[in-house]
Amino acid sequence: SFQLGEHVRITGGPFAEFGGTVDEIYPDKGKAKVLVSFFNRETPVEVDFLQLEREIS
Repeated sequence: SFQLGEHVRITGGPFAEFGGTVDEIYPDKGKAKVLVSFFNRETPVEVDFLQLEREIS
């Protein structure tokens, strides 16, 4: 499972290939809220766990 503050990459859907930070986790829904940075602002996006992968630093 994912952790709060973890850096992830979105692998599917309209935000595919965007990176972001896990802000909230909804285990009952199998989703996480990820803060994605574009247009110089962080935007919250709700993403299915299956469309997320950990970013390796």
